[in-house]
Amino acid sequence: MNDILLIRDVLPSEVESVRVFLGENGWSHRIGSTENFAQLIANSQRTALALKDAKIIGFARGITDGLSNGYLSMVVVSGQHRREGVGQALVEHVMGQNADITWVLRAGREGTSTFFSSLGFEPSNIAMERPRRK
Repeated sequence: MNDILLIRDVLPSEVESVRVFLGENGWSHRIGSTENFAQLIANSQRTALALKDAKIIGFARGITDGLSNGYLSMVVVSGQHRREGVGQALVEHVMGQNADITWVLRAGREGTSTFFSSLGFEPSNIAMERPRRK
């Protein structure tokens, strides 16, 4: 069995598989219909897919202008693969190498603050939010 972790961009042919993965991992509230999710991915400038043995074990996406600002929107790793470096690899792939970009995120799930702090994120007192309609 090959335990090599592969991190790469999401291919158009994989969008529905990613949607199913997210639904199976507690994100059904954010994926919507097949068409809606395809649009979500198409409008995201950065995506990352984590594969082990050709099976999806993680996903992340970001929205950015590529120069100054970025928003890390989703980072999802299947439960059995957490604490293996998958989340870190996904975040690094989405953020890329440009250290001049300020990345922001909403770390609302339990345990996420510790994880993102380990990647250099800091709590911010200047962020504001207009929540989506329920």
